[in-house]
Amino acid sequence: MPHQAALPDDICTGHNFTLIRRFLEEHGLECRIRSVIAIWEDGKQEQWRLHCFSDSAAAAAFLDHFGGIKFDPKRDRKNGRARGVWWRSGAYERILEMGPLSVPEALRS
Repeated sequence: MPHQAALPDDICTGHNFTLIRRFLEEHGLECRIRSVIAIWEDGKQEQWRLHCFSDSAAAAAFLDHFGGIKFDPKRDRKNGRARGVWWRSGAYERILEMGPLSVPEALRS
């Protein structure tokens, strides 16, 4: 499933998980979910969820609806050598809202 969309892990919990599942079911899309640790140049780390699709159109529909970042395993994992790690450029900035999703209050501290 080479077509992948990344969302911050804490934005995919609670009611947001239900919204994601409902969207996939309503559009007849299937995906596998994997985890990756994003590491920025400043050393900050955060867990993200990869929603992996076999079809590029399915991944594009997901990204159009929820936002997120297109994840390319070869590019973002240094040609696949960095298992479980996503090297990010720039400085870390926490994402609290993305498309129709937002981080639950309990996880905002």
